[in-house]
Amino acid sequence: MKNEKWVLKQRPMGKPNIESDFEKISEEVRKIEYGEILVETQYLSLDPYMRGRMNAGPSYASPVEIGGVMEGEVIAKVIESKSRLYQKGDMVNAKIGWQKYEVLYENEPSISKINTPKDLPITYSLGILGMPGRTAHLGYFEILKPKPGETIVVSAASGAVGSIVGQLAKLMGCRVIGIVGSDKKVNYCKNELNFDYCFNYNTQDIDSELGKLGENFINMYFDNVGGEISDAVLNHIALFSRTAVCGQIAIYNSPTPPMGPRVARTLLTKQSTMQGFIVFNFAHKYEEAISDLSNWIKEGKIVYKEDINEGFNNIPLNFMKLFESENFGKLVVDVRS
Repeated sequence: MKNEKWVLKQRPMGKPNIESDFEKISEEVRKIEYGEILVETQYLSLDPYMRGRMNAGPSYASPVEIGGVMEGEVIAKVIESKSRLYQKGDMVNAKIGWQKYEVLYENEPSISKINTPKDLPITYSLGILGMPGRTAHLGYFEILKPKPGETIVVSAASGAVGSIVGQLAKLMGCRVIGIVGSDKKVNYCKNELNFDYCFNYNTQDIDSELGKLGENFINMYFDNVGGEISDAVLNHIALFSRTAVCGQIAIYNSPTPPMGPRVARTLLTKQSTMQGFIVFNFAHKYEEAISDLSNWIKEGKIVYKEDINEGFNNIPLNFMKLFESENFGKLVVDVRS
């Protein structure tokens, strides 16, 4: 059996280049031994953090090595088993990256049986009932600690994490302002997600638009992008405001850290807190988060959108959507075709 996989050919200088930075290679799949399983990828999740893994240098996780498989979580089917824990036909989530097959030891922490409710799509285990959903729930409640009546700004507000954060805020009685990259996404956030305001950073001046809504009025900021958008938002934060730093996709492609406003004085004078967080540090809260989200989906209190694309060969092309604001919802690739 032949395995196909996408590996990192070289580290990008700026925005990744499909032709020069990725390479598809194939290799023989080895026979499994006792205590192991062979899984076949069905769906792959594409997420902004993957761009950070392409860079060398210090981070909260090790970078992908040159020649290494691009990192990512998948939905996979067990097609061979010599394990007491997994049977042939079991569906699992596994962090095996951009490849079709992988041999896994049964006790590896990167693999788990999928327990998505049967009346919900299995792909939700890569999104709202997976890492993005847990990130939204735990970042919002554990870091921002919301109070009813407060105002929150969410960047990348139509995305897999931002769309959930904004809806959680509405459920908690907060005023929600979204920032997105197209008028289509503005309409989605306002008309389907029920956000109070939403702005298109490509056609509107975010600093000016926020200024029209008041002065020093933002109690919470859920930052998914960083860069100039965050600079604008921080100009309008209230006393004792809280910022949760979840992602910085606006600067992931910068060869060197861009110059920007120095925020220490703003945080000092507003007595404001800014905290970066990694969802894995809240693993003890995962079950609670997934239970909440599952119930709210079934009750119709949360709307969730997926952007499912087809084809193993198209993975790098679809990955690039994350940097062009082209994806609309949770970005997933169906690799079965």
